[in-house]
Amino acid sequence: MAGKQDKEAAKLAKQEKRAAGKARRGQLFEAFKMQRREDPMLIPWMAGSIVVVAGVLFGVGFIFNVQWALLPLGIVLGVLLAVIIFGRRVQKTVYTKADGQPGAGAWALENMRGSWRVTPTVAATTQLDAVHRVLGAPGVILVAEGAPHRVKALLSQEKKRVSRLIGDTPIYDYTIGNGENEIPLKKLQSTLMKLPRNLKPPQVDALEAKLAALGNRGAAMPKGPMPAGAKMRNVQRTIRRR
Repeated sequence: MAGKQDKEAAKLAKQEKRAAGKARRGQLFEAFKMQRREDPMLIPWMAGSIVVVAGVLFGVGFIFNVQWALLPLGIVLGVLLAVIIFGRRVQKTVYTKADGQPGAGAWALENMRGSWRVTPTVAATTQLDAVHRVLGAPGVILVAEGAPHRVKALLSQEKKRVSRLIGDTPIYDYTIGNGENEIPLKKLQSTLMKLPRNLKPPQVDALEAKLAALGNRGAAMPKGPMPAGAKMRNVQRTIRRR
């Protein structure tokens, strides 16, 4: 009886794995079709990477009379490079569309890889300016998005509020934008990943417990970048009601 149940469980797990794989392939294909419409150079770049890598390995193999043995490896490596190029170009398109949209900063932070503790919109205005808080090995990171003349004061107030609780723990602050002393949205994740590792995991846990008492100031922001064409007045009205 137990053996039969084990076989059924294994069969079910295998079916679920196949279904998940099929779903991922479907999503990838849809992403490819969307990117191809947005990016006319996608296919030339991908095809060119396969041809160039395969050609280089074939040429090296020709020198040593092993070109036909190296050709399959060259094709495999070329396909791998094409997939990397596809991912990078998709990422670039996504960030280009999100840049400047309210909520884009929180979206970028919540999609970072690694053990980051992101609290979106710890402070905000009804004009959709916001400050987001990130905890991690570097310490406390405050990220502001919105109109520069408004977020400067908002960021300064939040920094003072946090510093009262955390003592000597490092605080970093950034403002998303393309102006002087601002950080472009597409560079936000990589900039945070390069910060020094000042804290160990238990210290981050203790820090999170301390800051949990602060709560949020201001209204909640929309989750993710606000769709292009959305009416600002309607969004602001919705935020005021929360």
